[in-house]
Amino acid sequence: MPTVLPVFDRRGRPLRDLRISVTDRCNFRCTYCMPREAFGKNHRFLPRASILSFEEMTRVAAAAATLGVRKVRLTGGEPLLRAELPKLVAMLAAIPELDLALTTNGSLLGRFAGALAGAGLRRVTVSLDSIDPDVFRRMSDTDVPVTDVLAGIDAALAAGLGPVKVNAVVQRGVNDEKIADLARYFRGTGVTVRFIEYMDVGNSNGWERRSVFSAREIVEAIDAVSPLEAVSPVNASDVATRYRYKDGSGEIGVIASVTAPFCGDCTRARLSADGHLYTCLFATRGTDLRPILRGSPDSAPLRELIASVWGVREDRYSELRAAAPSAPKIEMSYIGG
Repeated sequence: MPTVLPVFDRRGRPLRDLRISVTDRCNFRCTYCMPREAFGKNHRFLPRASILSFEEMTRVAAAAATLGVRKVRLTGGEPLLRAELPKLVAMLAAIPELDLALTTNGSLLGRFAGALAGAGLRRVTVSLDSIDPDVFRRMSDTDVPVTDVLAGIDAALAAGLGPVKVNAVVQRGVNDEKIADLARYFRGTGVTVRFIEYMDVGNSNGWERRSVFSAREIVEAIDAVSPLEAVSPVNASDVATRYRYKDGSGEIGVIASVTAPFCGDCTRARLSADGHLYTCLFATRGTDLRPILRGSPDSAPLRELIASVWGVREDRYSELRAAAPSAPKIEMSYIGG
């Protein structure tokens, strides 16, 4: 194992997590992420020449590991659209002491779960906003049936990719009345559902504060039918507040980026598919790593650049949301969630 020299930002936050977007393409058009009005048939996705190779992504992850990164999550777009993804998983799994996970919409998970597990993937998170077919179709704007996603979750469990988590974005007036059903469906299965407040990521989802169904309201809605009690966090950097069912049948999580920001404990950097490093989900710009990646095989300059980018980081957008400037933000589909 190479020597690890942890790096901290200007607010004393260490670099612990790296999210790698392997593609900006997706087969869903979720209204809060890639609405069809902005990502229609004429949308120009990244050209192949701009996208990092698996070897380049692995070099970034290995360099980040020497700076203290211990968790790498593969995202998109939809990561399972990237050809031969298990090959990348195997390359990343060879980096010592790295916890490797994947976030997916689940539509292709039934096909790839076994290969991903065999390549060394440890855990998977599936984005699923409702089990109601009509609500699911409305939010994901896809012809893929919700049963395909549920089958993908079953395949992940069978392949040992656990604990499986489900992420559900909650929008007032859209799916808020169905969240208790979603929680009930997975209760007792070992799958943890994490309910996420609707956020103002990117520029195209038409976010309004009044559309936020708050974490408090989420907990109250589920507690009313399935009594809950709070659970202490495992790590300070955990984004979800945990609650368990009082009868011991499992737990849920709630991510309150809007009403209870957790910027002070954020340890995440994001790598876009075309090699830009971002230090916040709500960033306006990133740092292009490709000149170094493609200019020299030496890992030292890459490590130094990543360290320098993180070292000057001061991001705390969610804490400043009300007073934040209206500068354009990077779309979530470009850097992952």
